[in-house]
This record gives sequence, C-alpha cells and structure tokens, in this order.
Amino acid sequence: MNESIATANPKPKTPTFRRGPNLIAVASGKGGVGKTWFSITLAHALAKMGKNVLLFDGDLGLANVDVQLGLMPKRDLNDVIRGRLSLDKVVQRFDDGGFDIVAGRSGQASLSSLPSQRLAHLRDQIMEVAKSYDVVICDLGAGIDRTVRMLSDSASQSILLTTDEPTSLTDAYAFIKLGNAAGMSKNISIVVNQASSEMEGEKTYKTLLKACQNFLRLTPPLIGMINHDPKVKESIRHQTPILTRSPNTQAAEDVEFIASKVWKSIADATKEKAEA
Repeated sequence: MNESIATANPKPKTPTFRRGPNLIAVASGKGGVGKTWFSITLAHALAKMGKNVLLFDGDLGLANVDVQLGLMPKRDLNDVIRGRLSLDKVVQRFDDGGFDIVAGRSGQASLSSLPSQRLAHLRDQIMEVAKSYDVVICDLGAGIDRTVRMLSDSASQSILLTTDEPTSLTDAYAFIKLGNAAGMSKNISIVVNQASSEMEGEKTYKTLLKACQNFLRLTPPLIGMINHDPKVKESIRHQTPILTRSPNTQAAEDVEFIASKVWKSIADATKEKAEA
C-alpha cells in the first residue's frame, strides 16, 4: 500500500477529555465490510459470557442495527438529538440476544452533521449511561468524519474492521492516520473480516501493518480474524443474530474468540485503574 493520502506524519495530540473505560468503538474506513453485523455479534457474544451489554447504534444517518435485528423501535437516538428524551430513556431490551440497544434513525442526514456542542453532549450522555453496564459497544458510521472521530476518541478501545479489498485497506489506513493525529493510535486494534483463509487474513493484516509501520511508525495489533462464512449473509437476510441462528459456525466462533479478548482488555484496564 502506498502512502498517497498525505506525506506528512502529523504530531499526535493528547485528547482533552476522559475516555469510557468500558466503551468499545467499532469502526471501518468504508462501508460494506460487515461492521454492524460484527457489532451485533460482539454484543451478543459478550452477553452470552454473562456481561451486561449495551449496543449503541452510533451510525448517525445510516443506522441499521434495528434493521438487521428485525426491530421496530418506538424510541430512538433521534429523540435524544432533538432533546425530547434523555439517552437512558431510549434504551430498549433485545431479549433474544440478552443485551440492550439504543437504536439509531436511518435516513436522517442532519444527525451526521450535529453541531460540536450537541455532539459533545451526546458523548457525555453515553459516558454516563455506560456506568450502568459492563460493556458498551458503539457501532460507528463508516468513514472518518468528525462524528466518528469524536465518538471513537471517547472509547477505551477502537476496533477497526477491514477486508482484503484495496479500498477497504486504504480507508482503514486513513482512519488510523487520523486517529494517530488525535492521539488515539494506541487504542486501535484490527479485525480482518471475511477472510478466505487464515493465511489470507494474515496477508491482509500485514499489508495494513506494513503501511502503518513505514509511514506512521505504528504497530496496531491484530485482535482477530473472521472467516468468510455463508451463514453470515443468511443470518442477516433472516434478521436473526448468527449466535442464535447458527451458533456453531466458524464466523460465530471467531467473534466469540474476539469477545473474550475484548473483555480481558476491559478487565485488565479496570484492574490497573483500581490499583493506580
């Protein structure tokens, strides 16, 4: 991969706000890499581990967590944005998965261009609600716009999904580069999705890693790979989580493995904070 986005390596800035120790952001440089499916499955896997989980649909404008789960929420993030309800009042239970959801609002372009002050207020509400959960998974919009960066910066860990497609790798690199400029590069880890094999998954990761090492002097860790599995598309088509419909498939097991690593990172960070 060539460093064609910019030649300079901007000096990282230190965030001026606190991060949620149990807030996990799921991001992607481009759409179509399975980010929302992964967020749902990760939340489900953590819930199956006995954790109290909230899935926040942070794709402001193109939300589709509710669509993939076949839900028709009566309250959603738009009610919070408009000031009609506080964030805790739009939390809804997804009984089939054993976790809670804050649904987004599809087709509301205005939500993706919130003024900074209102976006910061939303972030603060997320941080407050997160205190009532073991884990909060924030499914961010694809890309690297201001909204995505602010919500990602608030997380203790950002999981960046990519595939082997050149555009996906290029945009993933752009996300890491901007994250580095914002001082959050140490909190980004990589998941390779739709890998045709373990060897190909490793090859995809190493392509991204090489660009990060050469141009940014960064080594974002690989937290896991998810094998290409036809059961994924089938579960989405039937609007049913794969851990419900096909729990013993390879893709489901791959996400469960990642979930165990995510929880370990949260537990370790919590322990370090308590001992500090």
